[in-house]
Amino acid sequence: MKVILITLTRFDLHMHLCCTSQDISGSDDSEREEDENTVRGNWTNKREYLLSMIGMAVGLGNIWRFPYLAYKNGGGAFLIPYFIMLICLGVPLYFLETALGQFCSQGPINTWSAVPLLQGVGMAGLIGNVMVSIYYGVILSYTLYYLFASFQYPLPWTNVLDGHFNLAVNVTSMSVSNWTRENRSCTTSNITTSLTEQYWDQVVLQRSSGLGETGSIVWQLALCLLLSSIIIAAVLLKGIKSSGKVVYFTATFPYVVLTILLIRGLTLEGAKDGIDFYIGSKSNLTKLAEIEVWRDAATQIFYSLSVGFGGVTALSSYNKFQNNLVVDTFLICIINCATSIFAGFAIFSILGYMAHIYGIPIEEVTKEGFGLAFIVYPAALANLPISPLWSILFFLMLFTLGLDSQFAGMELITTCLHDAFPKYIEKKRALIAIVTCAFMFLLGLPCVTQAGIYWVTLIDHFVAGWVVLVIGFLEVFGIFYIYGGRRFITDIEMMIGTKSVWFWLYWRLCWYFVTPFVTLVSIILVLSLAMSIPPTYGTVEYPAWGLDLGWCMAVFCIVLIPATALYKLAGAQGSFRKVCVLLCSPSEDWHPYLDVHRGERYSQERFHTGNVVDDEPSCRTCCLS
Repeated sequence: MKVILITLTRFDLHMHLCCTSQDISGSDDSEREEDENTVRGNWTNKREYLLSMIGMAVGLGNIWRFPYLAYKNGGGAFLIPYFIMLICLGVPLYFLETALGQFCSQGPINTWSAVPLLQGVGMAGLIGNVMVSIYYGVILSYTLYYLFASFQYPLPWTNVLDGHFNLAVNVTSMSVSNWTRENRSCTTSNITTSLTEQYWDQVVLQRSSGLGETGSIVWQLALCLLLSSIIIAAVLLKGIKSSGKVVYFTATFPYVVLTILLIRGLTLEGAKDGIDFYIGSKSNLTKLAEIEVWRDAATQIFYSLSVGFGGVTALSSYNKFQNNLVVDTFLICIINCATSIFAGFAIFSILGYMAHIYGIPIEEVTKEGFGLAFIVYPAALANLPISPLWSILFFLMLFTLGLDSQFAGMELITTCLHDAFPKYIEKKRALIAIVTCAFMFLLGLPCVTQAGIYWVTLIDHFVAGWVVLVIGFLEVFGIFYIYGGRRFITDIEMMIGTKSVWFWLYWRLCWYFVTPFVTLVSIILVLSLAMSIPPTYGTVEYPAWGLDLGWCMAVFCIVLIPATALYKLAGAQGSFRKVCVLLCSPSEDWHPYLDVHRGERYSQERFHTGNVVDDEPSCRTCCLS
């Protein structure tokens, strides 16, 4: 934790020396910086912004998704497509979204005043974020449930002492002893995993037989969901001013726990085999010839960096205008990807130990997602001495990881509301935070019923997949082919200073060609997979109406884009050509938030006089003349 804070402190000092004229000599690290934007506010200091962005990017996917994808797609060989996608997709899109938010100090909806015809892109991202935040909040309730259960000894989901199993664990109303008599041929690992799986299904979820059997609300999970909602509301009472303080703990604590788990895991027998299986000598370069590997790398980059849904734009909108976003982009992207790799070592060292003590292949104990976090890993932790301690640390880590991402998701919602109704919400931010969290809690209640896990899986499959890829593609296309790449680069240079042609060579190449092409190919691949392989939860298949509902959720997000465009076209006056040109040109609301930063290019008279100082003439000026 100290290393991370020291690193961020040095970057904070470097940014001030390079990007502002403010004298910071003799200033203390904890000293509050004055807001240059007194209306919307700014981050208290650079560290809080970086920690918030890192906390949003580094989430549950780094822990329970990346390690599984790495081992499934060739081990160490998977890093090749992963880093290629980072360079081609992740970094350019992250920089794009950060620049949009910082330039005009607005959320993801209002930033599209640059291209009013595509304002639906921001709306689609907001609705997608709401849906994802619903099931993310439910995942927080799962982790809280396990966190509270971890304070018991022995751990309630399994009792493993010196290789002997106490089958009197109260995991379900069904008789576990009868179950074991009927399955005497099962290995010890299967019995242990089955116990934790029964605990997950029958005690935590109280899972019904399918999506059509809603059942009752699982009140333990509902109370955990309520508690997490209260925590989030309390943190967001003052917006970034309060959440920026909390991230000092929530963004750094997971690294402490991962380090502890890795050190403990490396001392266990079988850890070396687990790490080799994850990313070592069993790397398979032939996997690079499979298109699925590249698809997984692309979707993981989107999923991990949280681009597409607007959170990056919302948080960066509170930056100071001259903040060096280039350094921020590379720093956050590198830390995020390094965390994914680091987490894999901690996870697979312990899975290797679990495979060793049961004498079975590692692939038989390796799962992703809920299976890893709530079935396999709890079973592994139960085998360690002082098992409640390790379990408490693990689930507290998962909870803090989820909190950071949920902070960003909820802050995105409140930011969009503030931008839409600034006069009404300016002094009611605390009330808006409470009402928003209460509303999200109510929306999450169907996901804590006995059929809740099916809803969570359905949202994750349809909304968090190809939808975000479509949004990312339209962001790049809209800014660089409609708004104008040269104009946007000039906007960025207003913030960071003029750069050489060589500096922009990489960005131009990505933004104009590589990123749109790779994103479009990824959309086709992911969409074809979603259409050919319907989601399941274990062996439970979804009914036809459930799949239709999933497609409706995804399509609803995307339909907002053409629907908003048609609404604007219908409401405008003039010939169709003139209207189209006007809606594809920046509106009068597109400019830096403060007058002091607008300069001649964005002076208040630019649309009235037609004197637009720009290297790309405004189509709006031509039409109005």
